[in-house]
Amino acid sequence: MTAAVDQGGPMGHIRYASDVGAPVDVAFTYADNHRFVPDWMFGVAGFEPAGELDRGRGAVFSTDTRLGPWRSTLECEITDYRRNVVIGYTLRGRLSGTLTLHFDPLGYGRSVLTSEARYATPTGLARLLARPVESAVRAALRRTEAQLRREIEEFHGTDLVGRIA
Repeated sequence: MTAAVDQGGPMGHIRYASDVGAPVDVAFTYADNHRFVPDWMFGVAGFEPAGELDRGRGAVFSTDTRLGPWRSTLECEITDYRRNVVIGYTLRGRLSGTLTLHFDPLGYGRSVLTSEARYATPTGLARLLARPVESAVRAALRRTEAQLRREIEEFHGTDLVGRIA
């Protein structure tokens, strides 16, 4: 797993990449199903379509979030979508930012999942909170990526090295 942080300007950027014991089409199919999102996305307790679309670019979801004692319903839209390549989620509301999942083939029955988060960094006096915010986003993305990888492998019926689980 690798991590990269780029904090140029008002947006923070964190990225993790890891091997997944499933081919790209299986990994993408799992991640593309909105019913599974609460199983792998950190802090999400509910993820229901808010319009006619339930997948693909332009699909909007009502997202119930639970982060400790804080609970809220936010809007999440799929803003980047290419089948078996990328799904980009944009969160709007009191929490805002993007989560982008990239899927790349790695070899027989394996793929690389790259998870990227972009988020607004605090400005002004709130900049004192920049490191705690980055730390919280980094931890949430790591948990999201690790859980998604486990869920995909369970969905596919294999572990990281492709053995039947």
